[in-house]
Amino acid sequence: MFLFRGRGQRLSIGEARTRTGGDSPEAVLLDVREKPEWRTGHAPGAVHAPLTALAEGASLPAAVRGRPLVVICRSGQRSQRAVKLLAERGADAVDVKGGMNAWAAAGLPVIDERGDGGSIA
Repeated sequence: MFLFRGRGQRLSIGEARTRTGGDSPEAVLLDVREKPEWRTGHAPGAVHAPLTALAEGASLPAAVRGRPLVVICRSGQRSQRAVKLLAERGADAVDVKGGMNAWAAAGLPVIDERGDGGSIA
């Protein structure tokens, strides 16, 4: 089932949280920032797959393959590139407008690599 294919729109932070949260999310939140950014702060439940690795041909983590993807980065620039790359590989993906900056500004939870309170640099 394709939730996003052909839509050409970007999701708001609220839409992203709705689609990737809860007990039975319809999509996976995929964070494409680099490892130091991820360690400092990311959304709970997000899966990490750096854009640089994806651009070099790395596969998506097994847990997200075949699932609709909501792609997020710091500001929304890298996530747009990631969505294009992933769509070329056949993935059902859409990006989040404003990225983690907007996520944190909206007061949504951010955790560090230990699961403690994180921050977006």
